[in-house]
Amino acid sequence: MSLLKAFREQLGKLQRLAQPYFLPVEDSQPWQFLLLVVAMVAVVVGVTLLLLTGVVSLSGALIPDLRSRFLPGIPERVAGLWSGPVGPLVTALMVAGLACFGVFRGRLRQGRWLPWLLLGVILLLILVINGINVGISFIARNVDNALVAYDENGFWKIVAIYAFCLVLALPIRALQGYIIPRLGLLWREWLSGRLLGRYLSNRAYYVLNPNDETAEEIDNPDQRISQDTASFTSTSLSVTVEILSALLTFFSFIIVLWTISSQLALWLLVYSVAGTAVIIFASRKLVALNYLQLKLEADFRYGLVHIRDNAEAIAFYRGEQQESREAERRLDGAITNYNRLIIWEALISVIQRSYDYFSRFLPWLVIAPIYFAKEVDFGVFGQASIAFSQVLFSVSYIVNNIDRLAAFSAAISRLEGFQGKVEAIGAGQGPLDTGSSSMPLSGSAADQIVVQHVDLVPPRTERTLIRDLSLSVERGQRLLVVGPSGCGKTSFLRLVSGLWPPASGRVQRPAEGDLLFIPQKPYMLLGSLREQLAYPLDPERFTDEQLRHVLEQVRLNELVSRYPDLSIKQDWPRLLSLGEQQRLAFARLLLNSPRFVVLDEATSALDVATERHLYTLLAEREMACVSVGHRPTLTAFHDTVLELDGSGAWRLLPAAGYDLNSQA
Repeated sequence: MSLLKAFREQLGKLQRLAQPYFLPVEDSQPWQFLLLVVAMVAVVVGVTLLLLTGVVSLSGALIPDLRSRFLPGIPERVAGLWSGPVGPLVTALMVAGLACFGVFRGRLRQGRWLPWLLLGVILLLILVINGINVGISFIARNVDNALVAYDENGFWKIVAIYAFCLVLALPIRALQGYIIPRLGLLWREWLSGRLLGRYLSNRAYYVLNPNDETAEEIDNPDQRISQDTASFTSTSLSVTVEILSALLTFFSFIIVLWTISSQLALWLLVYSVAGTAVIIFASRKLVALNYLQLKLEADFRYGLVHIRDNAEAIAFYRGEQQESREAERRLDGAITNYNRLIIWEALISVIQRSYDYFSRFLPWLVIAPIYFAKEVDFGVFGQASIAFSQVLFSVSYIVNNIDRLAAFSAAISRLEGFQGKVEAIGAGQGPLDTGSSSMPLSGSAADQIVVQHVDLVPPRTERTLIRDLSLSVERGQRLLVVGPSGCGKTSFLRLVSGLWPPASGRVQRPAEGDLLFIPQKPYMLLGSLREQLAYPLDPERFTDEQLRHVLEQVRLNELVSRYPDLSIKQDWPRLLSLGEQQRLAFARLLLNSPRFVVLDEATSALDVATERHLYTLLAEREMACVSVGHRPTLTAFHDTVLELDGSGAWRLLPAAGYDLNSQA
C-alpha cells in the first residue's frame, strides 16, 4: 500500500471516529464537517481581531500612558488593518462563518454545540498566545540591542513590557490547560457511551466472541471501549491543538523570518521538508509495531484477569505451573514486540536529534554574513533564532512527534475497526456465520416455541448437528433434550433461545421477556444480592419480603439469615457454591416469571430432592420448559424427550417410560 493511500485511509478512519461527536454522520457529508471547521476558524479570527481592537481602544481611552508604554506601535498596526482590506475581509468571513452555523443549527442539537464552542475558545486562546509569542520575539531583539547600546532606561522599559506579556500569558495558558482536557473528558464520555451502547445492542458482545483469540479479528473489546477511547479522545485533541498552533506559529513567524532574511526562510523550508520526508520513511514500521503492542498488552492483561476470575479452580487443580507458562507466553509476546519497538524508536530518536542539532547552525550561517556586512543590527541574531526555532518547530511537528503519532494511528485503527464492527452488527450486517445460507427468523409467537424443518450448524463450522428438525412446545409442555456428549444439546438450546440462527428452516419463539435461559453455571453479575435476584429486571420492582420469600422457596434460607441486608455486595461467584448459585438462578426465574424457560443442566449440582422441589415450583406456575440433562430422574418432570445422536438424526419420544440409562 502506498504511503499516500495509507494516509488517506487513516484520515477516513479518523473522520468516522471524530465527526459523530461534533456533527451527526447519518444526515451529513464530510465536506459539511470541514465547512464548519473552516467557519469556526473564520469566526474565531474575526472575534480575535474585534477583541484586539476593543482592548486597544479601551486602553487608549482609560490608560493612554500605559498603552504607549506596553503596547508600542500596536494601535497604529490595528488602525492599518481596518483602513486596509484585511479588517473588512475578516469581518465578512466571520459573518459568513456565523451564517454557516446558523444553517446547521438543526444538526447541532443534543449538546453538540458545546464541543464547537469549546473548540472555538481553544482556538481563540491559541491565537492570543501566538500573538504574544510574536511580540516576545521583537522584545528579545530590542533587549539585545539595548544591551549592546548600554541603554539602561530602554532595557528596563523593554523588560517591563516582557513582564506584562508573561502576566497576560499565564492565565491564558492555565485556562487552555483546563479546557482542552475538559473537552476530551466530555468527548470520551460520549464516545465510550456510544460504543458501549452498540456493543450491548443486538448481542454484538456475543457475536464478537472476545474469548476466542483466533476466531474474531476484534480482540479485547473491553480495552477498546475503556483505554483506547480515553487515549483517542485526549490524543486527538492535543494533536489537533498542536497542529493548529504549529500552523499559526508557522504563518506568524515565517513573516518575521522573511523580513529578516528571505534566504534563511527558504533554507528552513527545504531543510524541514527533507527532514520530515526522511523521518516519515524511517518510521513506517512504528505504526504496525504500536498496533501489535496494544493487542499483546491487552492479551497479557486478559490472561491475568482470567487467573483472578478462576483462582479457586486453578488452586484445586494445582495448575499454577500451567497458568504460569501461559501468562509468561503472553508476556514474552508483549516483551519481544516491545523490544523491537524500542529499537525502532531509538533509531528514530537518533534521526530526530541529528535533525535538531544541525538545525541550530543554519541561522548562524545565514545571518552572520549580513551582520558582518553591517546590514542588520545585533538584535536580529536573537530574533532570527527565536523565529527560526518557532518556524522549524512548527514545520517539524511530524519529526518531533512521530512515535506519538504512530501510536495514535494504531489506536485509531483499533478503535475504528471496533466501531465499524459493532455498527455493522447493529445494522444487521454481521450475523453469526453458519457456513450455510440462513432463512430469516420469524417474529415472536406468544404462546409456543415452533421449530420448522431446521438444520443446525454451529457458527464457523460445516458440521450439521441436527437435520430437518420440526417440533413445537406449547405453554405448559416440557421437553427434555438428551444424547451423548457433543451431540448438540446445548447448541439446540442456543437455537431455541435465539443466540444462533438456523442454517435453514424457521424458528418461532415467545416474545422477549417470556423466555429465560438458565445455564449450568448461572451468571452472577457485579452487584448486590437484590440485583442478583431481580436480574435482568429492575430490582425496585420487588420488596425485600418478596425477595426473602423466593429465597426460602428455593431452599436458600441460610442465605436469608446470613445476609439480612439485601443491598450487600459480595463476590458472589466465589462466595456461593455451584449448587447455591443454581438455586439462586431458580429464584431469579421465579421472580421474572417467564412463560417459557430453557434449562441447560441447571440442576446438575443439586441433590435429587431439591431438583424435584424446583421442578415442582415450575409446574405449579405452569411454565413450559426445554431442559438438557443426564439424570434419569428428569424424565418424571417432562412430557416429551428429544433424542439426538450428533450425526443429524433425532427422535421425539414420550417421556413416560423413557430410560435415560439406555443411552449409548
